[in-house]
Amino acid sequence: MQKMLSIIGNVLRGTASKNGAEVVSEGARVVLSSRGYADFTQQATFDIKMCDLHKFEEGPPLQAVLTREQGLQYYRTMQMMRRMELKADQLYKQKIIRGFCHLYDGQEACAVGIEGGITPSDHLITAYRAHGYTLLRGGTVKEILAELTGRRGGIAKGKGGSMHMYTKHFYGGNGIVGAQVPLGAGVALACKYMENNELCVCLYGDGAANQGQIFETYNMAALWKLPCIFICENNRYGMGTPVERSAASTEYYKRGDYIPGLRVDGMDVLCVREATKFAADHCRAGKGPVLMELQTYRYHGHSMSDPGVSYRTREEIQEVRSKSDPISMLKDRILQNNMASVEELKEIDIAVRKEIEDAAQYATTDPEPPLEELCNHIFHNEAPLDVRGTNPWTKFKSHS
Repeated sequence: MQKMLSIIGNVLRGTASKNGAEVVSEGARVVLSSRGYADFTQQATFDIKMCDLHKFEEGPPLQAVLTREQGLQYYRTMQMMRRMELKADQLYKQKIIRGFCHLYDGQEACAVGIEGGITPSDHLITAYRAHGYTLLRGGTVKEILAELTGRRGGIAKGKGGSMHMYTKHFYGGNGIVGAQVPLGAGVALACKYMENNELCVCLYGDGAANQGQIFETYNMAALWKLPCIFICENNRYGMGTPVERSAASTEYYKRGDYIPGLRVDGMDVLCVREATKFAADHCRAGKGPVLMELQTYRYHGHSMSDPGVSYRTREEIQEVRSKSDPISMLKDRILQNNMASVEELKEIDIAVRKEIEDAAQYATTDPEPPLEELCNHIFHNEAPLDVRGTNPWTKFKSHS
């Protein structure tokens, strides 16, 4: 095997030297430096932070294995999410994106770690900070940015906006605070009823954690042993209010009472991945739901209308960026363990920036949906019907 890798490395080195450039795989966008594939560490084991436990005798492992392929994939995906949100910030300030827009930069390790711990056939539902999950669950940057700009090529045909994006097995961002939690339990109930060994990941923020419907859902999920992972993304501020001022108990992972819980470092993609795998195994074994709290941080304000510095200092934000940034942490691990070169990661960064710019160009030139499609897709597989418009004399024909 080592001999074969060496041969492949020699071939790639030869190709690179002939072309005078790095070799880039278009599919996975994995860049191979002139040093050759076999020169890099293909797998490494890392110590990760211990989770706090509630009603668990043992928790997730304290070590995580990362392959070179996984490391490059996670790095590229988190960079894509970060750049996409920064581009959305720019388009919003240019008044090309209108309405509500909640950005996810800073929290990338949560989404990528969760996705690494479940399967594509599992289900996921979240709140309105949903762009990153849409990307991970099968959406494209072009579709997401086009949706934000209200274009026909958007993932919801330009009619959903920032809060309402959907893909297969992804039940969207949801605009009503906390309302996605009972919906997620319903998806988990369907999984149990169909006996398909699937589960539902149901996400909400610390700001929604005090909603009564969430506690009602905990009760039903515990009573019926639903295969549901409830995840509170605790980014410290519910809108502009620190958690200490809004919650008598900030130990969100204990709030399920009879539901076992985990408190996880949400800035470390490997911590999140291993905790999610652990929780998923618990659910698939028929033991009922798990409650996870991911301690994370958002760099932007609550939404684009919130500058994010009236209730916290710029120094606080910068300190988190310098000490706990999820992308920087992963990058350091990769480089310190010889899993990739600096040049290789730079090539990924360049490719990501180009893809974002191309998507932004599409999202600003694609046409808006025509007026006659305003009422389409109201119902699924129903006969067309007339929908009255803004005055009693205007009617639109709706199509599924």
